[in-house]
Amino acid sequence: MTRAGDGAMTGPADAALRRFLTTRRGGVDAHDAELWTALERAADGGKRVRPRLLLSVHAALGGTDVAVAAEVAAAMELLHTAFVVHDDVIDGDRTRRGRPNVSGTFTDRARRAGVTPARAERYGDVAGLLAGDLALAGAVRTVALCGAPPATVRRLLDLLERALRISAAGELADVRLSLTGGADLAEILTMEEHKTAVYSFELPLQAGAVLAGADEAVIARLGELGRLLGVAFQLRDDLDGVFGEEADTGKPALSDLREGKCTPLVAHARTTPWWPELAAYVGDPRIDPTGAARVRELLTASGSRRFIEDLAASYGEVARAVAEPLDLGADLGGWVAATTAGLARAA
Repeated sequence: MTRAGDGAMTGPADAALRRFLTTRRGGVDAHDAELWTALERAADGGKRVRPRLLLSVHAALGGTDVAVAAEVAAAMELLHTAFVVHDDVIDGDRTRRGRPNVSGTFTDRARRAGVTPARAERYGDVAGLLAGDLALAGAVRTVALCGAPPATVRRLLDLLERALRISAAGELADVRLSLTGGADLAEILTMEEHKTAVYSFELPLQAGAVLAGADEAVIARLGELGRLLGVAFQLRDDLDGVFGEEADTGKPALSDLREGKCTPLVAHARTTPWWPELAAYVGDPRIDPTGAARVRELLTASGSRRFIEDLAASYGEVARAVAEPLDLGADLGGWVAATTAGLARAA
């Protein structure tokens, strides 16, 4: 696959996504227009991983209708946008990719109008929920009208509904585990698989295969590949949320820790002698740069950072083994090999 930022593979999907978004400008009234403008901005940028996966596997398996595949790939990006916008509301984040997100944009607008901070944030959250709903409905509509034969559309909608249900359950589990604390690593890995891996990796890989007319055995194996890749990437994302830079991750540094989320890092750290000191930082929204530096020191000294890096690498190794018999071609197969090898190097 092309590297992040290249448009050679995702160009048709980007064009389909632009068509969908631009035709909604100026719709019902000013409020509707503001929501769609914010969604356009939210969908702008990013690595387009999900469209790239779908289009690559579609091509690798002999798919020929690129226009139809591009529509479904655009739907994958709309779905991702919906989940990102909703996730920011759930997490209370006001920025994404170094700029105000949908909720942050509407919150700032209300504050400039003189609204109290609490009411401005409520307005921002309402806008985020509604914008995410619009993107979600758009994703379903785009799949339904993609132009594939009715039986194929039905299969795609079945996959989409499954991804939606599992992802919603994973999101709720994420919040619940943070409320109760004490979840073990297996519970947290299952939650991350459900919350992210299914819609980000399983769904686009399997949708691309369905559009290419692949048999069910191949579709099932691609689902397993997607699960493994998704968990590996989520583990790296959890690490980046603590040790990465906001300019690279797109999320505020240490936001998961400040919110008290049960991440694999936290689950492992809880089993080490360093936990009593670390526990004071988990769920503390006031962590300053000095505290952040200490958190990183403790997570490294405890071995938690190394453990999660090794775990991500091991998921990557198994993903490579699952991918090898699939004959995914130079584009997708090369990407799987390179990215999973990158996980090992990072470890």
